[in-house]
Amino acid sequence: MTEKIWNQFKDELLAFIKSRVNDKDMSEDILQDIFIKIHTKSDSLSNKEKLSSWIYQITRNSIIDYYRTKNRHDLINQFEDNSPEDADTFNSELLCCLKPFIDDLPANYKHALLKTSYGTMSQKDYAKEFNITYSAAKSRVQRARKQLKNSFIQCCSTKSDKYGNVIEIDQSKCDCD
Repeated sequence: MTEKIWNQFKDELLAFIKSRVNDKDMSEDILQDIFIKIHTKSDSLSNKEKLSSWIYQITRNSIIDYYRTKNRHDLINQFEDNSPEDADTFNSELLCCLKPFIDDLPANYKHALLKTSYGTMSQKDYAKEFNITYSAAKSRVQRARKQLKNSFIQCCSTKSDKYGNVIEIDQSKCDCD
């Protein structure tokens, strides 16, 4: 069945992926991953008439996963490099300010935040690995974010666009430099 799906959908899916991922090699890698998922999960398709919808849902989810992973890795690299002079946006410039605030968080909040929000671990996986409930993991991350936000607001005054991107910074009372 997978071979038939491959022959029918590969060109169409690759074009779809390329229209959303501006990297030819990565688009082909994503396509390969999609067909692995199709092969391993083909038994979960209950209605064969919805094959195309099912395949495109897997494709959209794979593209979203790619960007989530890419954005987290980019954020981690910027955070670890701590080099705002190379940054293109205010959001990247402000990463240098976050490190001292994160370091001031209680240990369990800091750990949860770094592993999930700034790392690659889901909150569910975090809960399993550290033997706490999923609810407790979510609470730790939410409390860490709230404390981080409050610390940042006390230090730096910012204005954001409707997407949450920082568009203006007033660092007059900020000693992040």
